[in-house]
Formats: sequence, structure tokens, C-alpha cells
Amino acid sequence: MIEITVPGHKTLKLKHIVLDYNGTMAIDGRLIAGVKERLTALSDKLEIHVLTADTFGKVRSALEGFEAKLSILPLDKQDAGKLRYVQQLGPDVTVCIGNGRNDRLMIAAAALGITVVQEEGAAFETLKAADVVCTGIVSALGLLLNPLRLVATLRC
Repeated sequence: MIEITVPGHKTLKLKHIVLDYNGTMAIDGRLIAGVKERLTALSDKLEIHVLTADTFGKVRSALEGFEAKLSILPLDKQDAGKLRYVQQLGPDVTVCIGNGRNDRLMIAAAALGITVVQEEGAAFETLKAADVVCTGIVSALGLLLNPLRLVATLRC
């Protein structure tokens, strides 16, 4: 678990990290450099979950040898499917990271919602749903590895 007290905001007690794959962890189906290393560093504190439609068919090979719970979702109503997944984990103990319109509901429901803006861009609705917006997944994961960065961003 990662516990982060944000003055004037709330105390986060995070047990799960739920990540979108394409556009968030990967570009064109290929894992972004540095993601595996940062998630490995977080894996002793957070249970890692990856949700995807696997548009490029590469997620299984990209995550090979890496401990993460992978869920491949049907193309229809992914936003609702991702939200249901987070609700089953417990949104109050979950951080969600994504970029697409289909990530907006899980990001809004999570104790901590992070939107990343990378080569694929980010949906405006998802930006509005987020607690924090980062310019990349490596910096987003860095917030969890260096919680004082998150405190500096969210404190009142």
C-alpha cells in the first residue's frame, strides 16, 4: 500500500493501480521505455492491473515475464467495463491512469485519477475527470514513486 497525505485535500491509501494499455503504457502497441522498470518498482506496494481492448494484439508479449493482472475487454462499452472493474477493486483504494475517452469513468471514480497526454493525445472529457494531468506515463508513475511531487500538485 502507498499512503499519501495531501494537506487540505485527503489521505490516499492506495492498494491498486489500474492502467489503460494503448495510448497510456504503450504507443502503437509497443510498451513505452521505462514503464516496466517503474511498475516493477511499484509492484511491492501496489497490485498492478492492465485493461485493454488490445487493439494492436501485442499486450501479452509486451507484458511477458511481468506480474500484472491483464484484462482484455470487448470493444463495446469499454468505459462501463473499466468502471465496473475499478468498482470491484474498490475505487477508494485505486489509482487509475489513462488517456482515452473510454478511461474517463474509471479516472473519475478512482481515489486518484491521472490522465496522460502523449503521442495519441488525450480526450478532453478524460482530462476534466482527472485529479492530475501528466505529459507522459513515466512522469505519472514517478508521482507514485516520489509522493511529495503529488503532494505539491494536489495540496490546497
